[in-house]
Amino acid sequence: MSKIVLIDYGMGNLNSVKRKLDRLKTDSLISRDEKEILSADKLIIVGVGHFAKAMKNIEDLNLIDALNEVVLIKKKPILGICLGMQLMATQSEEGDCSGLNWIEAEVKRMEVNDPIKFKVPHTGWNEIKQKKQSSLMKDIPNNAEFYFVHAYYFEPKNTDYVLNETDYAFNFTSAVEKENIFGVQYHPEKSHDVGEILLNNFIRI
Repeated sequence: MSKIVLIDYGMGNLNSVKRKLDRLKTDSLISRDEKEILSADKLIIVGVGHFAKAMKNIEDLNLIDALNEVVLIKKKPILGICLGMQLMATQSEEGDCSGLNWIEAEVKRMEVNDPIKFKVPHTGWNEIKQKKQSSLMKDIPNNAEFYFVHAYYFEPKNTDYVLNETDYAFNFTSAVEKENIFGVQYHPEKSHDVGEILLNNFIRI
């Protein structure tokens, strides 16, 4: 059985994701230890909070080299959830800060024309539209609903990496896939059965 390490960089609802993985009977642990990260079969970066603060925590914990080795050199599968996906981008408007740059992309604040109808942060259930086939989306219907909480969105330069889109005042990228790198803007751990299917698909990749 493969070992999944959830990166503990001091932000995010790690325990709720860990509980879901335990329910799926997979071997997972929460760690910031470099040796554990380097020996992982898969990684998950969960995140809730401020982009610049998250990047500072990752840098202060000296995790960037280990993460780059596992993701870019060893090509192990990684799943970014919410802020965890955004950290994979080149740059973010939130704190005007550089990201991990695994996918050439910019993280932008959600701007809406009707702030009464469309609240920011975007919070609650919304549909996804699948833009391409993926092992991460196996057995998940197009237009499935996932749970979102975010005020920023991920805009990749190359639209070939867009896995899902979601319409909330405008169409934005809600999931990406680039080789071994997967990211979802929504929270599978809060998305009931369909979220469990997605996490189980990642376990099996």
